[in-house]
Amino acid sequence: MPEQSLPETGTWNLDPAHSSIEFVARHLMVTKVRGGFGTFSGTIEIADNPTESVIDIEVDMGSVVTGSADRDGHLTSADFFDVENHPKMTFVSTSIIDKGDGYQVTGDLTVKGVTNPMTLDAEYLGVMTDPWGNAKAAFSASGEVNREDWGLTWNAPLEAGGVLVSKNAKIEIEVQAARAE
Repeated sequence: MPEQSLPETGTWNLDPAHSSIEFVARHLMVTKVRGGFGTFSGTIEIADNPTESVIDIEVDMGSVVTGSADRDGHLTSADFFDVENHPKMTFVSTSIIDKGDGYQVTGDLTVKGVTNPMTLDAEYLGVMTDPWGNAKAAFSASGEVNREDWGLTWNAPLEAGGVLVSKNAKIEIEVQAARAE
């Protein structure tokens, strides 16, 4: 079990090989389709008071992977992420609230040139030391967004009612971070 003491103050870099940024949306109003991003980077600036810490993440939108090359191509097109004009998505925290059994992290999420607040329920999972003596801090976060708030409005009506792609998407983030040298 990881130690539950807070991470040492200072800069912690996200380890993309041991982290994930994923989303879940409904297709045809019933099926969950999962996707994620293969290329991202970020830092967590741990403050003496954890609620004053700052999270800063940048995602390469062209690295979206859903298990379907056709769907990935559609997501990177102007219908959705418009990667040609908006290659990056960013998140910068603006507040962290200690809820006692976890944290509520709110920040500015910028997608396709549109910035809106996004709130995530986050959990600090502890610090572990890997076999090479490196401290690794682990965090988990999740939330839900209405993609239309960021201009991601493409959809297709279904003959029986409803739409092809849900407006809401669940966000699931797992982070392992290493102390910056």
